[in-house]
Formats: sequence, structure tokens, C-alpha cells
Amino acid sequence: MKIVRYQEGQTAKYGVIEEDTVVEMEGDPFSPFKMTSKTKKLDAVKLLAPCLPSKIVAIGLNYRDHAEELKIEIPKAPILFIKPSTSVIGPGGAILFPKMSKRVDYEAELAVVVKKKATAVPEEQATDYVLGYTCFNDVTARDLQPKDGQWTLSKSFDTFSPVGPWIVTDIDPSHLEISSYLNGQRRQHSHTGNLIFDVKKLVSYISHAMTLQPGDVIATGTPSGIGRMSIGDRIDVVIEGIGTLSNTVAVAS
Repeated sequence: MKIVRYQEGQTAKYGVIEEDTVVEMEGDPFSPFKMTSKTKKLDAVKLLAPCLPSKIVAIGLNYRDHAEELKIEIPKAPILFIKPSTSVIGPGGAILFPKMSKRVDYEAELAVVVKKKATAVPEEQATDYVLGYTCFNDVTARDLQPKDGQWTLSKSFDTFSPVGPWIVTDIDPSHLEISSYLNGQRRQHSHTGNLIFDVKKLVSYISHAMTLQPGDVIATGTPSGIGRMSIGDRIDVVIEGIGTLSNTVAVAS
């Protein structure tokens, strides 16, 4: 199932993609819902971020090739940081290049969307708490990252969490090809089999530290090949079995 969130007038609605059509959902995918008979052509709707997370829990250095690229020791446990809900934008939205920064980077990532409240979840039950998977771009003001000694400032600007285009509920996340393309040129290419900590481990580990709420996002980390973006660039995150998340870079007002 492919779940979308889209704009209709002043209202945001959820739906399910069937071929080139969006079938409207009554309710939302995080609670009991039913499908309606109302449909729209997919290319006629404005897609929004497919969920509204209360928080994004992101993972640093979770690909072996990325750790090797940075010449950093493989972590013994997941490295967590939080991105705020205010950083979320959807497919087609503009990533705003902040005046505080001189270098803004792309980071293609597989995102996990939480289905229901999760606290201290055993690893063997972790997938019961997952609604599905989507594409994520962990946009980072790279020049600001080392200045604070932690990553909150560099990761948290408005528009620094593009997510979408939809949530896919029926794929195995353990070996998916993942790439990023800057202006059509491939810059990152790996697969989720290179994750140091897999989805089950991450859901369980994080839920033992903090309660995950329905719609929360876990960004599972980025492979090697990160690099800078400039104003006017287009960045695409492409994940096998999910699709393409496309955004452009614009100057912040």
C-alpha cells in the first residue's frame, strides 16, 4: 500500500495510491480508517509530507561506507539526534539556504514511519510498530556542524527535513538500493544492507529512551557520497520499492 497526504482546498487529506489514482481515506492511517469512493488523478493533486511527526529521530554514522568515508570508528550503539517538526517539508518543497551557513549538504536516507505509540519495545516486536517507509533528506548546514560540538543547529533549520513522496507499507527494508542525484548526477549509491543498526534495532533502542508517537519518523542514516548543494540545485532521493523525493534549493528570505 502507498499512503499519501495531499492538499484539497484548505484541507489536508490522506489517501491510497491505486495505479495513477488517489483514493481518499476517511480518517488517517494511524487510527481506524475506511476507504471512500472519492478519487482523484495522482498528477492532479499537490502531495504534502506524508506524515506530521512530533519529532524526527535521526541516526548518525549508520552506514559502514559513510563511517569509512569520514575515517570514523564504527559506533558501538546508535548515535541519536533530534530534528524538529518545523523542519519538515514535502515533495517539491524548497529547501531554503540559511543566511547563517555557507555550505548546505544533502544526505539521502530511508525513513521509518511509526504506526502507534511505542515505549520500550522488544526488538522482535519492533516491526509491529512500523506503518511503513519513505524517503528522507537529512539536510545539513555542514559548516555549522562542528561549531557547537553537537548537531542540533546544523540539522534543524526550517525546510531541512524533506520527506516523501508517500509511505510504502509492504516492503522489506533490509536490502533496498538507495541513491541521491544532484541535478541528475548520481552522488550517493548504496543499499540498506550496509546499515550498521537495522530498523528493528533502531525502533527498539530509541523506544527504550523515549516514547515514539504515531507519525514520528526515524531517519536511519546516510551512505557515503554526501556533498554540498547550491541555490537553484535539484536534489533527488531515490529508494528502491518506494520512489523519488525531489526538492530544489532556494535562498532564504
